Amino acid sequence: MIALKSSADTLFILLGAIMILAMHAGFAFLEVGTVRKKNQVNALVKILADFAVSTIAYFFIGYYIAYGVQFFSPAETLVEHSGFELVKFFFLLTFAAAIPAIISGGIAERAKFYPQLLATAILVAFLYPFFEGIVWNHRFGLQAWLKAAFGHEFHDFAGSVVVHAVGGWVALPAVMLLGARRGRYNGDGAIAAHPPSSIPFLALGAWILTVGWFGFNVMSAQTLDHVNGLVALNSLMAMVGGTLVALLLGRNDPGFVYNGPLAGLVAVCAGSDIMHPLGALVTGGVAACVFVWMFTLTQNRWKIDDVLGVWPLHGLCGAWGGIAAGIFGLKACGGLGGVSIWSQLAGTVTGITVAAVGGFALYGTMKKFVGIRLEPEQEFDGADLSIHNISATADHGTSW
Repeated sequence: MIALKSSADTLFILLGAIMILAMHAGFAFLEVGTVRKKNQVNALVKILADFAVSTIAYFFIGYYIAYGVQFFSPAETLVEHSGFELVKFFFLLTFAAAIPAIISGGIAERAKFYPQLLATAILVAFLYPFFEGIVWNHRFGLQAWLKAAFGHEFHDFAGSVVVHAVGGWVALPAVMLLGARRGRYNGDGAIAAHPPSSIPFLALGAWILTVGWFGFNVMSAQTLDHVNGLVALNSLMAMVGGTLVALLLGRNDPGFVYNGPLAGLVAVCAGSDIMHPLGALVTGGVAACVFVWMFTLTQNRWKIDDVLGVWPLHGLCGAWGGIAAGIFGLKACGGLGGVSIWSQLAGTVTGITVAAVGGFALYGTMKKFVGIRLEPEQEFDGADLSIHNISATADHGTSW
Protein backbone atom coordinates (compact mmCIF):
# COMPACT_ATOMS: atom_id res chain seq x y z
CA MET A 1 0.00 0.00 0.00
CA ILE A 2 1.06 3.57 -0.61
CA ALA A 3 1.21 4.24 3.13
CA LEU A 4 4.15 1.83 3.44
CA LYS A 5 6.28 3.63 0.87
CA SER A 6 9.31 5.38 2.36
CA SER A 7 11.63 8.11 1.18
CA ALA A 8 14.18 5.39 0.44
CA ASP A 9 11.66 3.71 -1.89
CA THR A 10 11.07 7.05 -3.57
CA LEU A 11 14.78 7.53 -4.15
CA PHE A 12 15.12 3.95 -5.39
CA ILE A 13 12.43 4.25 -8.04
CA LEU A 14 13.65 7.75 -8.97
CA LEU A 15 17.08 6.33 -9.76
CA GLY A 16 15.39 3.69 -11.89
CA ALA A 17 13.45 6.36 -13.77
CA ILE A 18 16.66 8.29 -14.43
CA MET A 19 18.42 5.18 -15.74
CA ILE A 20 15.58 4.41 -18.12
CA LEU A 21 15.39 8.05 -19.18
CA ALA A 22 19.04 7.71 -20.15
CA MET A 23 18.08 4.71 -22.29
CA HIS A 24 16.26 7.10 -24.62
CA ALA A 25 19.66 8.54 -25.48
CA GLY A 26 20.55 4.97 -26.37
CA PHE A 27 17.54 4.72 -28.68
CA ALA A 28 18.62 7.98 -30.29
CA PHE A 29 22.25 7.01 -30.90
CA LEU A 30 21.32 3.52 -32.06
CA GLU A 31 19.09 5.09 -34.71
CA VAL A 32 21.57 7.84 -35.56
CA GLY A 33 24.32 5.29 -36.10
CA THR A 34 22.13 3.12 -38.31
CA VAL A 35 20.39 5.64 -40.61
CA ARG A 36 22.15 7.47 -43.41
CA LYS A 37 24.01 10.63 -42.48
CA LYS A 38 21.45 12.94 -44.06
CA ASN A 39 18.80 11.66 -41.62
CA GLN A 40 20.81 11.82 -38.40
CA VAL A 41 19.48 15.15 -37.13
CA ASN A 42 15.92 14.11 -37.92
CA ALA A 43 16.38 11.01 -35.76
CA LEU A 44 17.81 12.98 -32.84
CA VAL A 45 15.00 15.53 -32.86
CA LYS A 46 12.32 12.88 -33.28
CA ILE A 47 13.35 10.83 -30.23
CA LEU A 48 13.38 13.89 -27.95
CA ALA A 49 10.09 15.26 -29.30
CA ASP A 50 8.46 11.85 -28.95
CA PHE A 51 9.45 11.74 -25.29
CA ALA A 52 7.98 15.17 -24.63
CA VAL A 53 4.69 14.28 -26.31
CA SER A 54 4.62 10.94 -24.47
CA THR A 55 4.95 12.75 -21.13
CA ILE A 56 1.95 14.97 -21.80
CA ALA A 57 -0.18 12.10 -23.16
CA TYR A 58 0.65 9.78 -20.25
CA PHE A 59 0.28 12.46 -17.59
CA PHE A 60 -3.19 13.60 -18.63
CA ILE A 61 -4.70 10.37 -20.01
CA GLY A 62 -2.56 7.22 -20.17
CA TYR A 63 -1.63 6.84 -16.50
CA TYR A 64 -5.26 7.24 -15.49
CA ILE A 65 -6.38 4.57 -17.98
CA ALA A 66 -3.76 2.12 -16.70
CA TYR A 67 -3.90 2.81 -12.96
CA GLY A 68 -6.86 5.09 -12.25
CA VAL A 69 -4.58 7.82 -10.85
CA GLN A 70 -4.80 11.49 -11.84
CA PHE A 71 -2.76 14.48 -10.73
CA PHE A 72 -5.38 17.19 -10.24
CA SER A 73 -5.39 16.90 -6.44
CA PRO A 74 -4.04 19.64 -4.16
CA ALA A 75 -0.27 19.78 -3.84
CA GLU A 76 -0.27 18.55 -0.23
CA THR A 77 -2.00 15.38 -1.39
CA LEU A 78 0.43 14.81 -4.24
CA VAL A 79 3.50 14.87 -2.01
CA GLU A 80 2.15 12.40 0.54
CA HIS A 81 4.34 9.37 1.22
CA SER A 82 7.45 11.22 0.03
CA GLY A 83 5.83 11.83 -3.35
CA PHE A 84 6.21 8.15 -4.20
CA GLU A 85 3.22 8.14 -6.57
CA LEU A 86 4.69 11.08 -8.51
CA VAL A 87 8.02 9.32 -9.00
CA LYS A 88 6.23 6.08 -9.85
CA PHE A 89 4.52 7.99 -12.65
CA PHE A 90 7.93 9.18 -13.88
CA PHE A 91 9.26 5.63 -13.75
CA LEU A 92 6.35 4.11 -15.66
CA LEU A 93 6.34 7.02 -18.13
CA THR A 94 9.82 6.02 -19.24
CA PHE A 95 8.41 2.58 -20.09
CA ALA A 96 5.48 4.10 -22.00
CA ALA A 97 7.76 6.43 -23.94
CA ALA A 98 9.75 3.43 -25.14
CA ILE A 99 6.84 2.54 -27.45
CA PRO A 100 7.34 5.47 -29.88
CA ALA A 101 11.13 5.18 -29.46
CA ILE A 102 10.92 1.58 -30.67
CA ILE A 103 8.64 2.48 -33.58
CA SER A 104 10.93 5.35 -34.58
CA GLY A 105 13.70 2.94 -35.56
CA GLY A 106 11.44 0.93 -37.86
CA ILE A 107 9.93 3.88 -39.76
CA ALA A 108 13.15 5.89 -39.99
CA GLU A 109 14.12 7.91 -43.07
CA ARG A 110 10.72 8.27 -44.72
CA ALA A 111 8.03 9.03 -42.12
CA LYS A 112 6.49 12.47 -41.71
CA PHE A 113 7.54 14.21 -38.52
CA TYR A 114 4.33 15.74 -37.13
CA PRO A 115 1.96 12.88 -38.03
CA GLN A 116 4.30 10.59 -36.10
CA LEU A 117 4.02 12.88 -33.08
CA LEU A 118 0.25 12.55 -33.35
CA ALA A 119 0.61 8.76 -33.48
CA THR A 120 2.84 8.93 -30.40
CA ALA A 121 0.20 10.85 -28.47
CA ILE A 122 -2.55 8.35 -29.34
CA LEU A 123 -0.42 5.27 -28.61
CA VAL A 124 0.83 6.51 -25.24
CA ALA A 125 -2.51 7.96 -24.18
CA PHE A 126 -4.72 5.02 -25.15
CA LEU A 127 -3.36 1.84 -26.74
CA TYR A 128 -0.31 1.15 -24.55
CA PRO A 129 -1.96 1.94 -21.18
CA PHE A 130 -4.94 -0.22 -22.13
CA PHE A 131 -2.76 -3.34 -22.24
CA GLU A 132 -0.50 -2.10 -19.44
CA GLY A 133 -3.54 -1.81 -17.17
CA ILE A 134 -4.67 -5.32 -18.11
CA VAL A 135 -1.34 -6.90 -17.13
CA TRP A 136 0.06 -4.72 -14.35
CA ASN A 137 -3.12 -3.41 -12.75
CA HIS A 138 -5.52 -6.36 -13.23
CA ARG A 139 -7.98 -4.32 -15.26
CA PHE A 140 -10.73 -5.82 -17.45
CA GLY A 141 -10.52 -9.26 -15.82
CA LEU A 142 -7.97 -11.05 -18.03
CA GLN A 143 -5.55 -11.85 -15.23
CA ALA A 144 -8.34 -13.19 -13.01
CA TRP A 145 -9.57 -15.40 -15.85
CA LEU A 146 -6.10 -16.77 -16.56
CA LYS A 147 -5.57 -17.58 -12.89
CA ALA A 148 -8.91 -19.37 -12.72
CA ALA A 149 -8.28 -21.27 -15.95
CA PHE A 150 -4.58 -22.15 -15.63
CA GLY A 151 -3.69 -21.60 -11.98
CA HIS A 152 -1.46 -18.57 -12.53
CA GLU A 153 -1.67 -15.08 -13.98
CA PHE A 154 0.30 -13.86 -16.97
CA HIS A 155 3.75 -12.95 -15.63
CA ASP A 156 5.70 -10.08 -17.18
CA PHE A 157 8.01 -8.64 -14.56
CA ALA A 158 9.64 -5.86 -16.59
CA GLY A 159 7.84 -5.71 -19.91
CA SER A 160 9.04 -8.22 -22.50
CA VAL A 161 5.48 -8.23 -23.81
CA VAL A 162 3.89 -5.15 -22.23
CA VAL A 163 6.58 -2.82 -23.58
CA HIS A 164 8.75 -4.53 -26.18
CA ALA A 165 6.38 -6.89 -27.96
CA VAL A 166 3.70 -4.20 -28.02
CA GLY A 167 6.13 -1.65 -29.47
CA GLY A 168 7.44 -4.08 -32.06
CA TRP A 169 4.03 -5.28 -33.20
CA VAL A 170 2.70 -1.72 -33.49
CA ALA A 171 5.78 -0.91 -35.57
CA LEU A 172 5.21 -3.75 -38.05
CA PRO A 173 2.00 -2.39 -39.64
CA ALA A 174 3.49 1.11 -39.59
CA VAL A 175 6.54 -0.11 -41.53
CA MET A 176 4.43 -2.05 -44.01
CA LEU A 177 1.97 0.80 -44.59
CA LEU A 178 4.84 3.23 -45.16
CA GLY A 179 6.59 1.00 -47.67
CA ALA A 180 10.31 0.66 -48.24
CA ARG A 181 12.74 3.55 -48.46
CA ARG A 182 13.13 4.90 -51.96
CA GLY A 183 15.74 2.89 -53.83
CA ARG A 184 16.01 0.17 -51.20
CA TYR A 185 14.59 -2.56 -53.46
CA ASN A 186 14.96 -2.48 -57.23
CA GLY A 187 12.45 -3.78 -59.74
CA ASP A 188 14.62 -6.79 -60.58
CA GLY A 189 14.66 -7.89 -56.95
CA ALA A 190 18.11 -6.52 -56.15
CA ILE A 191 18.67 -4.92 -52.75
CA ALA A 192 20.48 -1.61 -52.44
CA ALA A 193 22.70 -1.64 -49.37
CA HIS A 194 22.19 1.18 -46.87
CA PRO A 195 25.06 0.52 -44.46
CA PRO A 196 25.15 2.14 -41.00
CA SER A 197 26.40 5.71 -41.14
CA SER A 198 28.36 5.46 -37.88
CA ILE A 199 29.41 2.25 -36.17
CA PRO A 200 30.69 4.20 -33.11
CA PHE A 201 27.29 5.89 -32.65
CA LEU A 202 25.52 2.55 -33.13
CA ALA A 203 27.79 0.96 -30.51
CA LEU A 204 27.35 3.89 -28.13
CA GLY A 205 23.58 3.61 -28.40
CA ALA A 206 23.69 -0.13 -27.69
CA TRP A 207 25.95 0.38 -24.67
CA ILE A 208 23.72 3.12 -23.21
CA LEU A 209 20.69 0.89 -23.62
CA THR A 210 22.49 -2.09 -22.09
CA VAL A 211 23.58 -0.19 -18.98
CA GLY A 212 20.17 1.44 -18.54
CA TRP A 213 18.49 -1.93 -18.86
CA PHE A 214 19.63 -2.89 -15.38
CA GLY A 215 17.47 -0.05 -14.10
CA PHE A 216 14.70 -1.18 -16.41
CA ASN A 217 14.75 -4.70 -14.98
CA VAL A 218 16.07 -4.52 -11.42
CA MET A 219 14.11 -1.44 -10.41
CA SER A 220 10.86 -2.84 -11.75
CA ALA A 221 10.66 -4.15 -8.16
CA GLN A 222 9.68 -0.50 -7.39
CA THR A 223 10.44 -0.80 -3.67
CA LEU A 224 13.59 -1.76 -1.79
CA ASP A 225 12.00 -4.66 0.07
CA HIS A 226 11.26 -6.36 -3.28
CA VAL A 227 14.73 -5.96 -4.80
CA ASN A 228 16.23 -9.25 -5.94
CA GLY A 229 19.79 -9.73 -7.12
CA LEU A 230 18.56 -12.63 -9.26
CA VAL A 231 17.09 -10.07 -11.66
CA ALA A 232 20.48 -8.40 -12.13
CA LEU A 233 22.33 -11.67 -12.70
CA ASN A 234 19.69 -12.97 -15.10
CA SER A 235 19.84 -9.73 -17.06
CA LEU A 236 23.61 -10.09 -17.29
CA MET A 237 23.43 -13.71 -18.43
CA ALA A 238 20.80 -12.98 -21.08
CA MET A 239 22.87 -10.07 -22.36
CA VAL A 240 25.98 -12.26 -22.62
CA GLY A 241 24.08 -15.10 -24.27
CA GLY A 242 22.62 -12.73 -26.82
CA THR A 243 26.01 -11.19 -27.55
CA LEU A 244 27.85 -14.46 -28.16
CA VAL A 245 25.16 -16.03 -30.33
CA ALA A 246 24.85 -12.85 -32.41
CA LEU A 247 28.61 -12.85 -32.84
CA LEU A 248 28.54 -16.40 -34.17
CA LEU A 249 25.45 -16.18 -36.36
CA GLY A 250 26.03 -12.61 -37.50
CA ARG A 251 29.45 -13.40 -38.95
CA ASN A 252 31.13 -10.59 -37.03
CA ASP A 253 28.73 -7.97 -38.44
CA PRO A 254 28.80 -5.15 -35.83
CA GLY A 255 25.14 -4.39 -36.44
CA PHE A 256 24.24 -7.90 -35.32
CA VAL A 257 26.83 -8.03 -32.54
CA TYR A 258 25.59 -4.84 -30.90
CA ASN A 259 21.93 -5.80 -31.25
CA GLY A 260 22.60 -9.25 -29.78
CA PRO A 261 22.74 -8.09 -26.15
CA LEU A 262 19.63 -6.00 -26.70
CA ALA A 263 17.77 -9.04 -28.04
CA GLY A 264 18.74 -10.99 -24.93
CA LEU A 265 17.72 -8.19 -22.60
CA VAL A 266 14.37 -7.74 -24.34
CA ALA A 267 13.61 -11.43 -23.89
CA VAL A 268 14.66 -11.76 -20.26
CA CYS A 269 12.52 -8.87 -18.98
CA ALA A 270 9.42 -11.01 -18.40
CA GLY A 271 11.01 -13.79 -16.37
CA SER A 272 14.13 -12.17 -14.95
CA ASP A 273 12.77 -12.48 -11.41
CA ILE A 274 11.92 -16.20 -11.59
CA MET A 275 14.40 -17.86 -13.99
CA HIS A 276 17.57 -19.71 -13.10
CA PRO A 277 20.62 -17.89 -14.54
CA LEU A 278 21.23 -20.77 -16.95
CA GLY A 279 17.67 -20.38 -18.19
CA ALA A 280 18.33 -16.68 -18.71
CA LEU A 281 21.49 -17.51 -20.67
CA VAL A 282 19.51 -19.79 -22.99
CA THR A 283 16.71 -17.23 -23.27
CA GLY A 284 19.18 -14.58 -24.41
CA GLY A 285 20.89 -16.90 -26.86
CA VAL A 286 17.63 -17.98 -28.47
CA ALA A 287 16.57 -14.33 -28.71
CA ALA A 288 19.74 -13.49 -30.63
CA CYS A 289 19.01 -16.37 -33.03
CA VAL A 290 15.52 -15.01 -33.56
CA PHE A 291 16.83 -11.52 -34.25
CA VAL A 292 19.61 -12.44 -36.68
CA TRP A 293 17.53 -14.91 -38.68
CA MET A 294 14.35 -12.87 -38.78
CA PHE A 295 16.07 -9.58 -39.53
CA THR A 296 17.77 -11.21 -42.52
CA LEU A 297 14.55 -12.87 -43.63
CA THR A 298 12.40 -9.76 -43.39
CA GLN A 299 14.92 -7.53 -45.15
CA ASN A 300 16.14 -9.86 -47.89
CA ARG A 301 13.29 -12.23 -48.68
CA TRP A 302 10.11 -10.51 -47.55
CA LYS A 303 11.33 -7.02 -48.55
CA ILE A 304 10.07 -5.42 -45.34
CA ASP A 305 12.23 -2.33 -44.84
CA ASP A 306 12.33 -2.25 -41.05
CA VAL A 307 15.40 -0.02 -40.74
CA LEU A 308 16.60 -1.00 -37.26
CA GLY A 309 14.88 -4.39 -37.23
CA VAL A 310 12.51 -3.36 -34.44
CA TRP A 311 9.92 -6.04 -35.23
CA PRO A 312 12.43 -8.91 -34.90
CA LEU A 313 14.26 -7.28 -31.99
CA HIS A 314 11.33 -6.07 -29.90
CA GLY A 315 8.26 -7.71 -31.39
CA LEU A 316 9.54 -11.26 -31.79
CA CYS A 317 12.15 -11.34 -29.03
CA GLY A 318 9.63 -9.75 -26.67
CA ALA A 319 7.08 -12.43 -27.53
CA TRP A 320 9.73 -15.12 -27.03
CA GLY A 321 10.48 -13.59 -23.63
CA GLY A 322 6.85 -13.89 -22.56
CA ILE A 323 6.85 -17.56 -23.54
CA ALA A 324 10.33 -18.21 -22.11
CA ALA A 325 9.14 -17.03 -18.70
CA GLY A 326 6.58 -19.83 -18.80
CA ILE A 327 9.30 -22.37 -19.61
CA PHE A 328 12.39 -21.40 -17.62
CA GLY A 329 10.34 -20.00 -14.76
CA LEU A 330 8.99 -23.47 -13.99
CA LYS A 331 10.52 -25.32 -11.06
CA ALA A 332 11.09 -28.29 -13.38
CA CYS A 333 13.41 -26.06 -15.44
CA GLY A 334 15.24 -24.62 -12.44
CA GLY A 335 13.01 -21.59 -11.92
CA LEU A 336 11.08 -20.37 -8.91
CA GLY A 337 7.68 -21.44 -10.22
CA GLY A 338 4.45 -19.50 -10.01
CA VAL A 339 3.90 -19.43 -13.77
CA SER A 340 1.92 -21.36 -16.35
CA ILE A 341 3.01 -21.81 -19.95
CA TRP A 342 -0.62 -21.51 -21.02
CA SER A 343 -1.09 -18.20 -19.22
CA GLN A 344 2.15 -16.96 -20.79
CA LEU A 345 0.99 -17.98 -24.27
CA ALA A 346 -2.43 -16.38 -23.76
CA GLY A 347 -1.00 -13.13 -22.39
CA THR A 348 1.59 -12.91 -25.14
CA VAL A 349 -0.95 -13.51 -27.91
CA THR A 350 -3.27 -10.93 -26.35
CA GLY A 351 -0.49 -8.33 -26.35
CA ILE A 352 0.43 -9.08 -29.96
CA THR A 353 -3.22 -8.84 -31.03
CA VAL A 354 -3.85 -5.54 -29.26
CA ALA A 355 -0.67 -4.04 -30.70
CA ALA A 356 -0.99 -5.30 -34.29
CA VAL A 357 -4.69 -4.48 -34.64
CA GLY A 358 -4.26 -1.11 -32.91
CA GLY A 359 -1.18 -0.24 -34.95
CA PHE A 360 -2.84 -1.12 -38.25
CA ALA A 361 -5.98 0.84 -37.35
CA LEU A 362 -4.01 3.91 -36.26
CA TYR A 363 -1.48 4.09 -39.07
CA GLY A 364 -4.01 2.98 -41.69
CA THR A 365 -6.37 5.77 -40.68
CA MET A 366 -3.57 8.32 -40.61
CA LYS A 367 -2.30 7.19 -43.99
CA LYS A 368 -5.74 7.73 -45.49
CA PHE A 369 -6.55 11.09 -43.93
CA VAL A 370 -3.30 12.94 -43.11
CA GLY A 371 -0.52 10.99 -44.83
CA ILE A 372 2.39 9.35 -43.05
CA ARG A 373 5.11 9.29 -45.71
CA LEU A 374 7.35 12.09 -46.92
CA GLU A 375 6.99 13.39 -50.44
CA PRO A 376 9.66 12.02 -52.84
CA GLU A 377 11.70 15.23 -52.87
CA GLN A 378 11.62 15.45 -49.07
CA GLU A 379 12.65 11.84 -48.71
CA PHE A 380 15.52 12.42 -51.10
CA ASP A 381 16.68 15.33 -48.95
CA GLY A 382 16.39 13.14 -45.88
CA ALA A 383 14.10 15.38 -43.86
CA ASP A 384 10.56 16.51 -43.26
CA LEU A 385 9.96 20.17 -44.10
CA SER A 386 9.29 20.80 -40.44
CA ILE A 387 12.98 20.30 -39.67
CA HIS A 388 14.33 20.59 -43.19
CA ASN A 389 16.59 23.55 -42.49
CA ILE A 390 18.32 21.78 -39.62
CA SER A 391 18.95 18.65 -41.67
CA ALA A 392 20.09 20.59 -44.69
CA THR A 393 22.58 22.51 -42.58
CA ALA A 394 23.94 19.28 -41.15
CA ASP A 395 24.24 17.76 -44.64
CA HIS A 396 26.50 20.63 -45.72
CA GLY A 397 28.85 20.17 -42.79
CA THR A 398 28.01 23.46 -41.08
CA SER A 399 27.51 23.54 -37.34
CA TRP A 400 24.27 24.79 -35.81
